[in-house]
Parts: sequence; C-alpha cells; structure tokens
Amino acid sequence: MAEPESTVTNPNVKQKDPSKALVIAVTTRAIFNLEEEHKLYLEKGKEEYTRHQQANQDKPLPPGTAFAFIQAVQYVNEKILESNPSEKDLFDILVLSNNSPESGVRIINSAKHYGLEISKFCFVSNEDSTQYLKSHGVKLFLSADRTDVCNALRRGVSAALVFQQEVQAPSTPLRVVFDGDAVLFSSETDQIFQEQGLEGAVQYERAMEAVPMGEGPLKAFAMHLGKIRKKFSQEKSPIRTYLVTARSGRDMGIRAIKTLREWGLAIDEAFFMDGAPKGPILAQIQPHIFFDDGLHNIQGAQNVGVPSAWVP
Repeated sequence: MAEPESTVTNPNVKQKDPSKALVIAVTTRAIFNLEEEHKLYLEKGKEEYTRHQQANQDKPLPPGTAFAFIQAVQYVNEKILESNPSEKDLFDILVLSNNSPESGVRIINSAKHYGLEISKFCFVSNEDSTQYLKSHGVKLFLSADRTDVCNALRRGVSAALVFQQEVQAPSTPLRVVFDGDAVLFSSETDQIFQEQGLEGAVQYERAMEAVPMGEGPLKAFAMHLGKIRKKFSQEKSPIRTYLVTARSGRDMGIRAIKTLREWGLAIDEAFFMDGAPKGPILAQIQPHIFFDDGLHNIQGAQNVGVPSAWVP
C-alpha cells in the first residue's frame, strides 16, 4: 500500500509503536474550526483556498469539535508515562488532511501553537484518503465529511462524523460516552424495534438474554480504550467511560450488561434512559466526546454544548 503522498513526522513528539498504540486519525476540520476556509474552498476553489492558508500560515486556527478530546487523550498519555516511562500502550494521534503540504503548514503551526501531541501529518490529495487508515493501524477515525466516515466504516475502521460546534473544553479526566445499539453493539435489536415495535423488541431481548449481542462499529475502539483504562485503579484512572442508551434498564438492560461482561469491557457508569432525552444526563457528565447513531440524540447533545460524533 502506497504511503500518502506526503507524511510529515513531527520531530517534537515521541513517535509511538503503531502495533501497540491506540491510533486515532482526525481530519483537520474535526480538530480545528475551518468552516470559513472550507466555505472559501467550495466557493472560490482550491487555489484561492491554498493562497489564503499560505497568507495566514502563522495565524492559529480556532479549536474545533474534537480538539478537547485530543487534549484529554494527551493527558492520559502523560499519566501513563508518569507511572511507566517505557509503556508502549499509548494513544497516538495523526492528522489526515486533503490539504496540499503547502497549505498544510498552517495546520502544523496551529498544532504546535496549542502544544498538541500529534505524531504525523498526512497530506493526501486523493479523493478517498481513508484508504491509508489501515496502513497506519488506525483504530478510530473522526472526520467532518460523511463520505469519509462511511468509507472508513466500510473498510472496517471505527469511525464517526463530527459536527462543528462551539465546545467548552471540559477538564480532565478523559470522558467518553457511547450509545449502545448500532454503536457499541450491533443494530439487531434496533431492526426488530423498527419492524415489530417496542413489545417485539422487548420479547426478543428476553428470549436472547443469555446470548451476547453482536459487535457494533465502535466496539474495537472501546475495547482498546478499556485495555488502556485497566492500567489504572478505578479511583486513579484518567479515563472514564459511560454507556448512555435509550434501552430501558428493566426490560432490556440485562442483556447489555451481560454482553459488556462477556467482552470484558468495564464501563464506569451506565444509564438506561428508556427513551428519555439524553441531553440532560450528558450535560451532567460533560464528556469530551459522545458517540451515537441517532441524529436527534446528537442534536440534543449539541444543544447542551457536548462534543458529539455521529455513527451513520
């Protein structure tokens, strides 16, 4: 597999072993707010966009939706290395960009300005940059482009679509919230619910209670996150994970809990919302990122200022 046409390795950052690390790839529009620049690109074309980026290369870009998440991930790395300086099981961040290397200088300078620990910048002029995810060992891909996300999911990489929004940077530790069905778990029960309604879904879950659910698109990422979390005691962990699901605890919670146990995935807190809006509980948790497959839930999260990523 050919390397992206230009990969810039960051000399100021300790390079990680991609076979051990939890590699997260983010696009420039997921990590920085490039909405004005993107508009310029769409209206005036690539050359005008490149000229603008070059003219402003020393002007840092404002933080985007995934910015606080990347900062929190960096904090976890610091804590891991404090307790074991030779640890290889770390987070590794790379930026995947459709910019040319010339217009990408502003991206590199912005990362440097904020002190972001990004190990590689990959500038890809191909239409489908997701073909390089597997060769870099990427376990999670965050993009502001829906086609990118769908392509990544088709390639078997955990991926989610980030919507640009104003984000208040929450404090550490790293807090990640997962929805259940069609995110951590497969969409089997969702499909029964669509076809047979709630009663049918409840009956199905009761009948299948002893059978673990299938894997959802973000299971692999959640498992690797759980593996890193196990390095710490629960009190001292710099990572907190949450399940916030529309399932009811009484009728449909048991199978979800049994599945997590079967997978060996420890979740700090689980909320079974029984169809109630998720916004209020998310406002309380203040996660760095919330993954859900329902656009109404994403909207609810955005309304309370929670950085959200949609799993289509």
